[in-house]
Amino acid sequence: QVQLDQSGGGLVQAGGSLRLSCAASGRTFSSYTMGWFRQAPGKEREFVAAISWSGGNTLFADSVKGRFTISRDNAKKTVYLQMNSLKPEDTAVYYCAADTVNRGFTMATFSAHYAYWGQGTQVTVSS
Repeated sequence: QVQLDQSGGGLVQAGGSLRLSCAASGRTFSSYTMGWFRQAPGKEREFVAAISWSGGNTLFADSVKGRFTISRDNAKKTVYLQMNSLKPEDTAVYYCAADTVNRGFTMATFSAHYAYWGQGTQVTVSS
């Protein structure tokens, strides 16, 4: 079992920055791909970013590429999403998620591939 506990988020003006954190329980955090997703009102949940178990590989949605970074600290069992140059369209509930399946060199971008989810945290960007 994996439990994910999110923190961070809040209200920020356009152009500002926020950092989300996601702390995991479980003995094998360092073997999981970790991802971030978001869901805006009336929209489907969408992929934002993913990071491989080692942190050596990352993947981003085109909409956030160049503005968001994802990182992890396996010693602290924590994954981070640093969000810079925020836009009003980034407003959503953000979720961290763990993919416990070994997919080789690929990282999942479909939410169905992630078995464990954080509780979600609201990010609101005002114009």
